[in-house]
Amino acid sequence: MLRAKQVSVPNHLLGALPRKDYQKLLPILEPVKLAFGDILYESHAQIQHVYFPVDCFVSMLTTVDAGRAAEVGLIGSEGMIGVPMALGVAVSPFRAVVQGGGTAMRLKTGDFRRNFSSSHALKREVFLFTHLLMIQIAQTAACNRFHVVTQRMARWMLMTRDRVNSNEFRITQEFLALMLGVRRVGVSSAMCRLRERKLIVYRRGTVTILDHAGLIEAACVCYKTVKDAYAQAHAKKGSSKPALHK
Repeated sequence: MLRAKQVSVPNHLLGALPRKDYQKLLPILEPVKLAFGDILYESHAQIQHVYFPVDCFVSMLTTVDAGRAAEVGLIGSEGMIGVPMALGVAVSPFRAVVQGGGTAMRLKTGDFRRNFSSSHALKREVFLFTHLLMIQIAQTAACNRFHVVTQRMARWMLMTRDRVNSNEFRITQEFLALMLGVRRVGVSSAMCRLRERKLIVYRRGTVTILDHAGLIEAACVCYKTVKDAYAQAHAKKGSSKPALHK
């Protein structure tokens, strides 16, 4: 039996849809520019749109109180922001903050609901991504509990590299401290260790990865665990597109 022809789309979730399913979405998909620091949802706020990142990426933060939060998930072109909608929930459990600016395609929640109900392929892809995101969130929670800041920072840098598909990206130490849920002094110390090992360079808010293989060795096993889960899931379904960049 021949599979329905897929389309070439920068967002991998949408790109995995058969042509007819994607073309049905195309007239109602709105391209949007997202800037670093933009908040797509606040925690416990109503979800108005779902977003399919193209060349941006978004952090999912769990808030502890008014002044503290930590990253539990990172989503780029492999997936979708707003997965609670697939579970029939229109309220976000996390704050969604743009960490890497760029473009995305978005759908109004009403349009998403209608197409999600009628498209078996869209359901399949969104449910698969939801499963993989749950793995990432669970692994991040364990990582934050058991691994030291240097390992967690190396993991975070590798995850970011995969989503920007570049060894260079911008990030401030203040924002990195927020992502990792640690004080800035802890970020400075961990970054110093990675620089001393000649794995990275950090200048004026820009990280440059010098030794990708070395940074993988410096990271905790959580990075490989999550990346392998994505790769295995897409290999099983025979996807021609990688879930995350190599």
